[in-house]
Amino acid sequence: MPIVEKVLRTAAFGGSASAPEGGQESDEPPGALRRSPSSAHAPQVRQWLEAVVHGACGRYAAAAALLEPLTRHRVAVVASLAASALASHRRQLGGHAAALRLDGLALRRAIEAGEVREAGGAASAGWERDDPDGLDVSGALADALIGLAADHLGLGRLVEAEVLLRRAAAVVAVGGGWRAEVRLGWVRAELSLASGRPSDSVSPAERALAVSREKRAGRHVAKSGLILGAALAARRETGDGERARELVESALASAEQNGWRSLVWPAHALLADLETEHEQAVWNRSKTTDELNALLASTDPVGRRLALDSPWVPI
Repeated sequence: MPIVEKVLRTAAFGGSASAPEGGQESDEPPGALRRSPSSAHAPQVRQWLEAVVHGACGRYAAAAALLEPLTRHRVAVVASLAASALASHRRQLGGHAAALRLDGLALRRAIEAGEVREAGGAASAGWERDDPDGLDVSGALADALIGLAADHLGLGRLVEAEVLLRRAAAVVAVGGGWRAEVRLGWVRAELSLASGRPSDSVSPAERALAVSREKRAGRHVAKSGLILGAALAARRETGDGERARELVESALASAEQNGWRSLVWPAHALLADLETEHEQAVWNRSKTTDELNALLASTDPVGRRLALDSPWVPI
């Protein structure tokens, strides 16, 4: 695998964007470094990975510029993965309805890619299966279904979200990959919280954190920590508050160290809710606003409008 792709995969899933010293692989890199789609599609892989890194860092305008052309790519799995990634960025800015349309496109193209694969066609050659980070047909299908569930959840359609999560779980069970398993845990936990079942939210969040740690996927560890922290804070059993604070503070430190601005403002928002001291809560809410203002400066006009109009984004 080209060193550029290795670095991008590490930045997208495994940690900071620094290249391995001397251009050498580590002894046990993230699963992403073992195999990738065929070299014929390497430019699209790198473009998608670069967009994911931009999105993680809150550079949504740069990410959208890379992803939007890929959503129209002739290779169905490329278009599906791109549409899912762009939908995720829209959702992070509170644009669940806009994300719903993109995830619908992602599902349609993922189904198309599966049909091509089953027919033995060459339209998705090199993307068929077994990419360790889910950059393949099964991963694209899982991404689309999980994204659609998250969209419906954000729009208050909990029954639809539950149905979609069941379908996504069936895909993940037979080959969606570690990344899909983690994302499935996130949305399951969020659905339990939204349904007034905080005790049920802890187990899927714990599982997401465990898988992320096993894969040494730093950004996924941080986000899993935030979701588990929210779940524990809502459950309110003995020791939950203290552990929730530790998880969220650890996630914030990791996000700040690695420049993951997409996680910094949610971490401050969570800490504000966890604070017992009024002044510290006010400070965290102020930091949330500051981080969002900085993030929106690097967001495309559509994303900015979505964030400003969203009840989910405290700005």
